Amino acid sequence: MSASHPSYLSPSGWNALLPQREGVRMLAGDISCDLAIVGAGYTGIAAARRWLALRPDDSVVIVDASDLGEGNPGRNSGFLLEIALADDADPQALTRMRECNRLIGATLEEMTALVREATPSCDLHRTGTYRAAAGAAGIEALGRYEQFLEGMGLPWERLDRQQLASRIGTGFYAAGLYSPHCYLAQPAALIRGLAATLPAGVSIYERSPARELQREARHWCLRSDAGRVRARTVMLANNAFAKGLGVGASRMVAMYTYAGLTEPLSASQLATLGADTRWGLLPAHRLGSTLRRTADGRLLVRSFYGYERERPTAQVSAQLRAALARRFPELELPPFASVWGGATGFTYNGGPIWGEVEPGLFVSAGCNGGGVVKGTLFGTALAELAAGHTPPDIAGLFGRARWMPPEPLRRLGFNLISRLELRTGGMEQ
Repeated sequence: MSASHPSYLSPSGWNALLPQREGVRMLAGDISCDLAIVGAGYTGIAAARRWLALRPDDSVVIVDASDLGEGNPGRNSGFLLEIALADDADPQALTRMRECNRLIGATLEEMTALVREATPSCDLHRTGTYRAAAGAAGIEALGRYEQFLEGMGLPWERLDRQQLASRIGTGFYAAGLYSPHCYLAQPAALIRGLAATLPAGVSIYERSPARELQREARHWCLRSDAGRVRARTVMLANNAFAKGLGVGASRMVAMYTYAGLTEPLSASQLATLGADTRWGLLPAHRLGSTLRRTADGRLLVRSFYGYERERPTAQVSAQLRAALARRFPELELPPFASVWGGATGFTYNGGPIWGEVEPGLFVSAGCNGGGVVKGTLFGTALAELAAGHTPPDIAGLFGRARWMPPEPLRRLGFNLISRLELRTGGMEQ
């Protein structure tokens, strides 16, 4: 049986920048509720909010293995995209994609309205985002995304090497695109802020991993270390770790990615980094590295993958620093303040595992790295489905996860594909 939650080697660098929280509650004893949710991430919190909007007299319990901001939701790069990711771009299905983008845009609008006055600040700004490529494989992927934006009638700007360098201070990339459809946020503060706006009917228990899920007569029972939760309806919103509770093992793998956040750069160093003082860059090719320049003058780099297991922090730190140095060879980089890993659920075809899997048991997993806004949308829709309402057609719009071969064939396939992609797109790292 797979683990039902991650056990990370290093704390989240984003969460380390925030004040320590007080009043953390852990599950103890036996409790009952109308709805139990595993995972206090974007999906779980959105599901709880929507459930109580539909059933305001119900009680909702969320259990999470970590502290708010320390788990997966506080370990991403803080991109809140208003439109579908490049991997979702399908110029042949523009009607479907327009509806996807409409739902994503509406979800993002609701999210940002909830946390604009949050404390601590989520550092939320609509900066847009860059996508960039260094070599032929990346440029080919960039071209596909450009076709999608053009087909959708969305604004974008093509940039050459010199134009990118003048804006973000690196001549590493041969070509890029700028799109205004993105917010940047401090992700640990964002998930804390969203949780703080939940109605009074929601109880969140942190440091309380769901170890086991069993059916008992007309109820489901979630067992943690020091207590149990009984509920008629259960939602699994713990992404790749739903496998550890018996859901999605044949259609999903846990993939670890790694991030490093530097100490603040000096004023003279920042002066060499182009005209934009707050920006984010996503790689055109999936082997590439994500970059950010934060409001307080730090650089973030996120790159590399680990299959079902987190790699040693020291090893990853050296690789991340090398990736950052390749992009800014003339800059005397400050040391990393933090280096950490984060896990997400990947499926073979990019479609989610979503819906009712047994009577009273619902799941939303396999976000494929786009879990902030899309995960919020999926959580909202899952609550509507579970409450007997008609949600958006998630499977029709976003696909459905396909079967994967079992181990060891799955790992062998991953390693083979990784080597092939490294040969064609390795310079994007």
